[in-house]
This record gives sequence, structure tokens and C-alpha cells, in this order.
Amino acid sequence: MKVIGLAGWSGAGKTTLLTRLIPYLVGKGMRVSTIKHAHHNFDVDVPGKDSWEHRQAGATEVLVSSSRRWALMHELRGAAEPPMRDLLAKISPVDLVIVEGFKTDTHPKIEIYRAANGKPPLHPDDPAIVGIASDTPIETRLPSTDLDDISAIAEMVQKLAVSVVDLMAREKANG
Repeated sequence: MKVIGLAGWSGAGKTTLLTRLIPYLVGKGMRVSTIKHAHHNFDVDVPGKDSWEHRQAGATEVLVSSSRRWALMHELRGAAEPPMRDLLAKISPVDLVIVEGFKTDTHPKIEIYRAANGKPPLHPDDPAIVGIASDTPIETRLPSTDLDDISAIAEMVQKLAVSVVDLMAREKANG
């Protein structure tokens, strides 16, 4: 299983890119999962449903299952947010995990840069950024491609993704 991140400022187009990239990779025969970092309180459950009631009652985890899907919700109940490596360990094995967000983590990332955001590029200050997809040419030694070139981005993702095992070993060695 390999992992690569997409990092960029809000509004850069990370989610839009993922909704185009995932079907492209799946069409090439890859099994792809994602981890999305949220910067705010979010809920995947509906108030009033049994699973929501279970969480509200204090359950630490609630697993909901049907013939079409299952979902596991884990309440932190004041505990610290788990690091991305712990979340990776919870993902079922696939060919590729694409992480959206977690832009300050040390996993390899492709920066999604949109000039109209008016924000500075991340890559000069983040050694974990290993490639760039942008809507404007960027002066860099890193591999880069146009933000709309899905096949080139897919190639970059596959080339720059690292083994989850190697990433975990590297993070463990670095403390």
C-alpha cells in the first residue's frame, strides 16, 4: 500500500482534483482510498438516527453496517486528534491512499497551487512537498504539471507515492 498527500490552501482545488483523479486511477485498475483532514467540527451522522443517539449517549465507537456499506465513527471525547500514521493503520489495504489535508505532516505531498487564491506557495517551506500541480507556471526544481492534466497528475502521484511501511519506519526513526 502506498500513500501520497495533496496539500494546498483552502480553495486551491484539492477536492475537485480528487473527484477527477480517483475515477481516472480506478479506471486504470487501482484500488484507491482517501483520508480527509477536517479543520472543524464535522458529523457524518444524522441527528435522531439510532447511531447518532448511540454517540450522544457516550459510546466511544459506533459501527453502522448495511448490505451496501459500513462506517465506523470514533468519538475522541477530549483525547488528542490521532496522527495521520495512526489513521493510515486503520485503512483497509488498497493500492494507493491519497491524503487530503494534513499539510504540516511529513508524508510526501503534491502541492495544489492556484494563483487566484493570492496565497504564497507552500513548497519553498515544506520539504515534504515532492511535486506541484498548478494553474500557472511555477519556478521550481520539483516535478510539476498543469492542474487540469489529470493523466500527468496521476503519473506523478504513482511515481511519488511511498510505501506506508517505509513511511511508518521513517517516522518512527525520526521520533
